[in-house]
Amino acid sequence: MTEKPPVSLYDLSFPALQSLLEEWGEPPYRARQVWEWLYVHLADDVGQMTSLPRALRERLAAEFPLYVPRVLATQVSPDGLTRKDLLELADGEAVEVVLMRYERRRTACISTQVGCPIGCVFCATGQAGFRRNLTAGEIVAQVLHFARVLKAEGERLSNVVLMGMGEPLLNYDATMEAIRRLIDPQGFGLGQRHITLSTVGIFPQLDRLVQEPDLPQITLAISLHAATNDLRNRLVPVNRRYGLDAIFEACRRYFARTGRRISFEWVLIANVNDTPQQAAALAKRLKGLTAHVNLIPLNPTPAYHREPSTKEAIAAFTAVLERHGIPYTVRLRRGIEIQAGCGQLRGKLKVAG
Repeated sequence: MTEKPPVSLYDLSFPALQSLLEEWGEPPYRARQVWEWLYVHLADDVGQMTSLPRALRERLAAEFPLYVPRVLATQVSPDGLTRKDLLELADGEAVEVVLMRYERRRTACISTQVGCPIGCVFCATGQAGFRRNLTAGEIVAQVLHFARVLKAEGERLSNVVLMGMGEPLLNYDATMEAIRRLIDPQGFGLGQRHITLSTVGIFPQLDRLVQEPDLPQITLAISLHAATNDLRNRLVPVNRRYGLDAIFEACRRYFARTGRRISFEWVLIANVNDTPQQAAALAKRLKGLTAHVNLIPLNPTPAYHREPSTKEAIAAFTAVLERHGIPYTVRLRRGIEIQAGCGQLRGKLKVAG
């Protein structure tokens, strides 16, 4: 694991920024000016903050540099609708981010860790191992990266999904701070319901999320992939620690608390988890819970020699869900031509160890 990354201006919460500038003898309104430059005007250099005195700009740049991730590599799908960037952080580590363009949405898929400790067998990020947690500022900086890209094209980022590298709930505090930063109406101003947090279901942290006193109205997505413990233990090894009963107990309490529909992600792997029996087990688990199932044909990786489900298998699987009244969507495999699955570009370039 690497050393703690240097502190960036992005790592300061608004109260921390207020306290800092107060200590420096600056008037109270300066914090709001800096905040707006960062999250409304999307400044990527302190020198652009022209409403600030030069001396303050110079001091900020010297003591709290604005670490904007550097693009190491970019891949764009042939249809131009999916773009994947590999971003270098201040300490030389790198994370992947993906921009997906839909008819009405512009969605950024961002990372919360460098690598991932979960080890899902089909995931390129898990196959590469874990390096470190990201700071709240590093998480937010990924969103701002694509916000600038879209702004230059006269567009605006509409959605954020925390489904990139890493397990968000294993980096709980930084993830929640990043979410609050993104939904700040006086900052980036993203709608709460336009953010999706994807987790394999780390029970203690999931339970903590349910009990958050100011829980934002985000969408919770459970990266499930199997509806029986025996199979999920093999696909998602951390399931051996918590198990499906605990995860679904937390999900039901989350729904009772928020009234928000929960999404369940299911990577369809041929002859592994795409059987009618697994679909029936899933329907049983979801009984009485307001849920939506996102079915995603496998993006193959070099270390997992399995194939995505056939059309026939998907049809048989979804027929079971339909009989039980379970809503679902079979997702497009966005960016497969550019290996948009998490960790594939980073692994290809073998950055940061």
